[in-house]
Amino acid sequence: MRILAAGDIHSDKDLVEKLAEKAEKENVDLVILAGDLGLAGAQIEGLIGPFVKRKKQVFVIPGNHESNATVNSLAELYGIRNIHGKYEIIGNVGFFGAGGANIGPFATSEEEIYSMLKCGFQGVKNVEKKVMITHVHPKDSIMDRFSSFVEGSNSVRKAVESLKPDLLICAHVHEAEGIEEIIGNTKVVNVSRSGKIIDI
Repeated sequence: MRILAAGDIHSDKDLVEKLAEKAEKENVDLVILAGDLGLAGAQIEGLIGPFVKRKKQVFVIPGNHESNATVNSLAELYGIRNIHGKYEIIGNVGFFGAGGANIGPFATSEEEIYSMLKCGFQGVKNVEKKVMITHVHPKDSIMDRFSSFVEGSNSVRKAVESLKPDLLICAHVHEAEGIEEIIGNTKVVNVSRSGKIIDI
């Protein structure tokens, strides 16, 4: 399975068009948007359409710049899947996620992030490969060192260590874009704005 994952779009329609073109060129099976589609609650119209127009399946979670209700509205409008606290299975790969972060206009508590991850994990725990999607990165990770302002999440770290997904896709720290690391048995990838092609 080939995935294009990105985050931190912040209402940039030109960026979305480039990402959608990349998804088409790379013939991806799935597009994952790891939060912060908008900026401080700004309108996010036109940020999903380019992917749908190219007939790409899209999974999305909220970041800390839009509410879960807003993402639910987008999901209903465009026929995409918001997996905040939920899960999806494609073949032998199970996807589960939790949006939000501990800072910003739509801050999410650590308790909710962990609860949503545990809830989604229940649906994929018996699937061969597991992909966890969060907006915020894990606490005490390499990514955590790239910003003194944007802290990592204790809950995401706890979920990585206890749920042991094969892959964690995150965003949030723009400066850590493209950084990959291993925590336990989990590969952690910060996809941020440029997006990343990931083969599973």
